[in-house]
Amino acid sequence: MSEVIIHDERFRALVIGHARLERLWTGGRWMEGPAYFPAGRYLVWSDIPNNRMMRFDETDGSVSVFREPSGNSNGNTTDRQGRLVTCEHLTRRVTRTEFDGSVRVLADRFEGKRFNSPNDVVVAADGTIWFSDPTYGIDSDYEGIAAESEIGASQVYRLDPVSGHIEAVVRDRIKPNGLAFSPDERLLYVADTGASHEPGLPATIHAYPVLAPGQLGAPRHFATCPEGFFDGFRCDAAGHVWTSAGTSVLCYHPDGTMIGEIRIGEIVANLCFGGPRFNRLYICAQTSLYSLFVKARGAVTPAAG
Repeated sequence: MSEVIIHDERFRALVIGHARLERLWTGGRWMEGPAYFPAGRYLVWSDIPNNRMMRFDETDGSVSVFREPSGNSNGNTTDRQGRLVTCEHLTRRVTRTEFDGSVRVLADRFEGKRFNSPNDVVVAADGTIWFSDPTYGIDSDYEGIAAESEIGASQVYRLDPVSGHIEAVVRDRIKPNGLAFSPDERLLYVADTGASHEPGLPATIHAYPVLAPGQLGAPRHFATCPEGFFDGFRCDAAGHVWTSAGTSVLCYHPDGTMIGEIRIGEIVANLCFGGPRFNRLYICAQTSLYSLFVKARGAVTPAAG
């Protein structure tokens, strides 16, 4: 059975008929947060329960430990200068790895209270850092340390790394999780995995219009997951949303139509685009790292290309 399923003819232009899904590495417990570094042609991702970050070298296919312990790191991305920005469950903070390898804490509290467990993170064109903060890292000792929420809510925050100012920009989701901006940054997509705590709640992605820096408009429903959860996702340069969904990766047209599917065979957590042309889709599933070359190119930051 083919891994690539065409649900809408528009998807055919985004995939390569003879390209096959590659399993690059296995041995993790719950893999998350892939981030690609074009200058070194390598990928960094999190293995949350194993409290480590892994590194895949695209030039020779080798895999090594990037950082251990990692603070039960989850989401990762690069900022506009190409530095690693990381969400850490155990330490309940957002950090940045400087060029010399040192780790700087960017945020660990909101209004004097510790975050729950920062989860996914994106960086806007103005350099601000947006991250989600559900409770998965404090719900048990598996991905962090069990604790009560000090904030008492799961929200999305906007951090100015220069001034240190933090504001809550999304307050209306149960468990905000995956985040991504549209290529023009007029929309912020937010996944809600609240069904993990409220059975029967739809697993959705909502699109929030960006009205001004730090100001979002009323959200519109973008998609409901047909299986499992939408967890992590990214946009390509044309605005398609490529997202985890149960044991598959689904691709949505900007109009909200699900146009294609890549069947992975184990639970998918997150993904990103990489490679010299940003046409290689890297996929973090539960225990393994996969990749698939596609015709689409990922929406990249100026620092990345």
